[in-house]
Amino acid sequence: MPHTDQISFTTRCLITACVGVVFALPLRAETHSDAAKPNIVLILADDLGFNQIGAYGDTPIKTPHLDQLARNGIRFTNAYSGNTVCSPSRVSLLTGRDGRLLHDNSNKVQLRDIDVTIAHVLKYAGYDTALFGKYSVGSQMGVTDPLAMGFDTWYGMYSILEGHRQYPQFLWRDGRKIRIAENEGGRKGAYAQELFADKAIDYIAQQHQNPFFVMLNFSSPHAELAAPEEFVAPYRKIFDETPYSGMSTGEPADKYAWYYPEPVDQPRATLAGMVTALDAYIGRIVERLRKQEIADNTLILFTSDNGPHDEGGGDPEFFKAAAPYRGMKRDLFDGGIHVPMIIHWPARIRTGRVDDTPWAFADVLPTFAELAGVSLTAVPRVQTNGISIDRRLSDSPQPIGERMLYWEFGKQAGDPNSGIVGEVFQAAREGRWKAVRYGLDQPTQIYDLESDPGERMDLSNQRPDLHQKFQELFETYAR
Repeated sequence: MPHTDQISFTTRCLITACVGVVFALPLRAETHSDAAKPNIVLILADDLGFNQIGAYGDTPIKTPHLDQLARNGIRFTNAYSGNTVCSPSRVSLLTGRDGRLLHDNSNKVQLRDIDVTIAHVLKYAGYDTALFGKYSVGSQMGVTDPLAMGFDTWYGMYSILEGHRQYPQFLWRDGRKIRIAENEGGRKGAYAQELFADKAIDYIAQQHQNPFFVMLNFSSPHAELAAPEEFVAPYRKIFDETPYSGMSTGEPADKYAWYYPEPVDQPRATLAGMVTALDAYIGRIVERLRKQEIADNTLILFTSDNGPHDEGGGDPEFFKAAAPYRGMKRDLFDGGIHVPMIIHWPARIRTGRVDDTPWAFADVLPTFAELAGVSLTAVPRVQTNGISIDRRLSDSPQPIGERMLYWEFGKQAGDPNSGIVGEVFQAAREGRWKAVRYGLDQPTQIYDLESDPGERMDLSNQRPDLHQKFQELFETYAR
């Protein structure tokens, strides 16, 4: 559908090269230079809980296309996001760094001009790179926007607040602001998630001389709650509903109502429809890959940026959205960071399986680098403390040794999405053991995730050795 260019972007600035330190762990000696490099499609949902797609549990939400990808690929059951809120999680994913290396672990963090992203790394392997959907981690056009961060082209939402609208009145294409006339004057004619999928499909359908990397960042099922009626209708009259009033009564329905002022008559049906819509769009992407006859050697990775939300009428408890885990978005209990993770790659993964290897967003960049045959020691300024999990991505997976995973969430004032300035939450996992500290002056709690995945029984008194180990870790990295 046609859109009219509204505001042109000025000439782009050159980014000054800075000397950095390479934190990359050694890669395997073997590379994939002797085989065709895979196309890579990285699909990121926004605030989707671990138990909100059929492949992971007993949800009433229908996700047949994702379930099929999981059956034919690898369904990871111990995968983690980079953080419990959007921005630090996405910076972790893009740069291969966890909270120990991020310069800011609050929701206001943005990429810096010296940062090296997945897209930068894959350019070293000759990839074409494209971003569609929500960005939200670039503070300055021409310096930290997607084009400056390694993407050849991009289409979608730039700022974090733009990502709160399902029917936006403007989007961005390669640094140019464009009107979405179908959504002006209160109309809802162009659904953001469908627009993102359409552009990604158009890109895949082009003739590419090089392998491509597509990053498709849906801004759903994050509130605001809205979806085309064709996806919501099947869920109407199925659930008991309490309408969400937003600001329609003159009083805020909840502390997030200023962000999400529009009322929603059936919020549960709407949220379910949002997830099913994403599934349908992903099904169309898979079908396009098949039509292009490139599905076999295209790696699809699907995940979510953090756990489920309770904003704008969202009701994670009703859907058991994070089950079997405790907490949700903004928690460092597993409900806030333990996410669905599906990898589908027919050329290497011919038999579907479930994999319980613990890994996190910081590992994605080094994994993609190894798949593309890029040694990170040759990439200037790259900083990563993730590791490649490439050895798990076959029908004969090799083990990855136990290591420490770490998360830190710094809250800031004046934002209901974040809380009180100075609060710092920390969490870490090594093997079966998980530690959580909800504030620098709060006790460190210890949990055995194998026997207690819901993190209900604090073992800090029974395991003083573990308590001391994690306590020292938290003190080392607390800010």
